[in-house]
Amino acid sequence: MHVGVSVVFQNPTGRRSDHDVYRDELHLADLAEPLGFESIWGVEHHFTGYTMSPNVLQFLTYMAGRTTIQLGSMVLVLPWHDPVRVAEEAAFLDNVSDGRLILGIGRGLGRVEFDGFRIDMNESRERFVESAQVVLNGLENGYVEADGEFYKIPRRNLRPAPFKTFKGRTYAAAVSPESAQIMARLGIGMLIIPQKPWENLAEDLASYREIYREVNNEEPPPPLVAGWTYCDEDEGRARDVGHRYIRGYYDTVLDHYDLAGDHLGKTNGYEYYGKMSRVLNTHGDAARDFFAELQVYGTPDQCIEKIMDIRERVACETFIAVFRYADMPVEESERSMRLFAEKVMPRLQAVGAPVSVA
Repeated sequence: MHVGVSVVFQNPTGRRSDHDVYRDELHLADLAEPLGFESIWGVEHHFTGYTMSPNVLQFLTYMAGRTTIQLGSMVLVLPWHDPVRVAEEAAFLDNVSDGRLILGIGRGLGRVEFDGFRIDMNESRERFVESAQVVLNGLENGYVEADGEFYKIPRRNLRPAPFKTFKGRTYAAAVSPESAQIMARLGIGMLIIPQKPWENLAEDLASYREIYREVNNEEPPPPLVAGWTYCDEDEGRARDVGHRYIRGYYDTVLDHYDLAGDHLGKTNGYEYYGKMSRVLNTHGDAARDFFAELQVYGTPDQCIEKIMDIRERVACETFIAVFRYADMPVEESERSMRLFAEKVMPRLQAVGAPVSVA
């Protein structure tokens, strides 16, 4: 298996300065390659302490000069960007990193972010599809152009020109069944963050794979899986600490996305999330515990067991670990990360032949 690591720059309570959080998270990012992780990942979010990473490609460009491993976005939210700039910046990063970019894209869920960018959230699905077509075609053909509802772009060449295909290394986050089907038609892979019952995810994956084969006349790439991770030699401590901070992260999700409100069910293209929000609000602590149990925490043996179970369920060959979240002290995150790298990662990487996601 391919094993990567992501930093997300969380500062939900504001007890520490944003600058201090950045110093800590960049320290963890710098550990990725020396510890043997095969890729470093960043996220995109705006305006709150949920994750303070407003430009994921800028972060990855910074890491490109500090590492030789692969660089992944999980994800770059297309409706908030000019697709011409996205294509240019992706081509630039791929050139300066000698082809190490793994491009993850998505359409966004946070109302606070859509409002901040003055983008109508009701249009996000259609904007995402149009933008994705511009970006993906541009990275394959070396030029951008469009005559759509939202983007009218005269033909322009990308310089520096893309120098190798992005097929097989472009992924998208998809939670709703409708989004999974869109990704299949776009011909891109799936990025999975465990957050709903495995049986429901299995149905979505089956539909995605069927449509992907029909549209693209080939097998879809194995999905990528990212998980909130905590590793400790002591089983009781692993459960207490891991469970506490993963639940803490879950609370930041509820807050950032305003999942206690009813707006998602009233927003075009987010009906599935509206139903999910009602379920989460109904179940309260049980929903927190359910989310925590989907993630990866425990002793090294338990972490391996959980990741291998995920691999068996979704046929993934890549796992991306997030080691710092909520208000977890960086020392705790680093200890977990180092133990995972020492006792979990080598056994994962020995599963089958080493797999590169590019």
